[in-house]
Amino acid sequence: MTSLTTRSVATGRTSVPPRSRHGLAGRIAGSTVKYVGLVAASVITLLPLVVLVITAFKTKREFATTGPLQLPKDWFNFDNFVTAFTDGNMAVGFRNTSIVLVVSLAGTILIGSMTAYAIDRFEFRMKKLVIALFLVATLVPGVTTQVATFQIVNGLGLYDSLWSLIALNLGTDIISIYIFLQFMQSIPKDVDEAAMLDGVSAWQKLRLVTIPMLKPALFLVTTLGLIGTWQVFDQIYVMGKGAPAGTTMTPAFLSYNTSFRSNGWGSGAAMAFIVFLIIVVITWGQRRLMRDDKTPGRLRRTFGVANLMQNNRGTGPTP
Repeated sequence: MTSLTTRSVATGRTSVPPRSRHGLAGRIAGSTVKYVGLVAASVITLLPLVVLVITAFKTKREFATTGPLQLPKDWFNFDNFVTAFTDGNMAVGFRNTSIVLVVSLAGTILIGSMTAYAIDRFEFRMKKLVIALFLVATLVPGVTTQVATFQIVNGLGLYDSLWSLIALNLGTDIISIYIFLQFMQSIPKDVDEAAMLDGVSAWQKLRLVTIPMLKPALFLVTTLGLIGTWQVFDQIYVMGKGAPAGTTMTPAFLSYNTSFRSNGWGSGAAMAFIVFLIIVVITWGQRRLMRDDKTPGRLRRTFGVANLMQNNRGTGPTP
């Protein structure tokens, strides 16, 4: 033992005890379980998408006589996609979704950013209680409030109208408030104080200081709003199932209605595949914008934030 220690000191190396076989076996077992779980989750997620794509290109006869994973004979068979627009009212669904998207998204961004600004920047009584109530609202499953939602919408006279979707997507997005709140808390209050010292109004401070610094949150909320609006289904089902005359139809509900009620499985799969492509493009565009976006330098030039940062570092203001 003494000779080993002396030899280790002389060579400048520290002897490392051999690794335990049990520890190595445990790491291998852990990695195996992890990767098996990832593969299983990937299969569960991707298998319905594969079946969807295959079904979208099959004819009615192929769908009835072949298995769900059997490839179509003709990958250039776009009859289901044509039927989705000619007989499936897909264009009406696009129009309804676009209207709901523009109005509700603008309202969500406005209400969410203003609410987050008030909660973060102002002190008032029962502030913690308000934040806790917002948190409780996010934990309530949406399916448990459908009856109450229907009664409220019906009482307002919005049943069977597009305004019911706009109202439901306008003021119930608690998640967006939390997203804005988290980003708002990362903005130093010194920036607001510097803007006030420069004599800007509250609206100018919101438009030229707060909103540009909330750009990542805006991108995230916009992306989630776009994806959520294209996936709206339960609200349509509760609020009249697209009546009257398809005025509240959306592509997601049209896909369900065409597949399960009209037995047009190929056309329904084509509708769902179109919605999937739209969501993929939206997500890809959001990631590109987030990656290419750079924080604008106009903040420091406009409101003297550079002077504030130099003062905090003790270097003195810029003349």
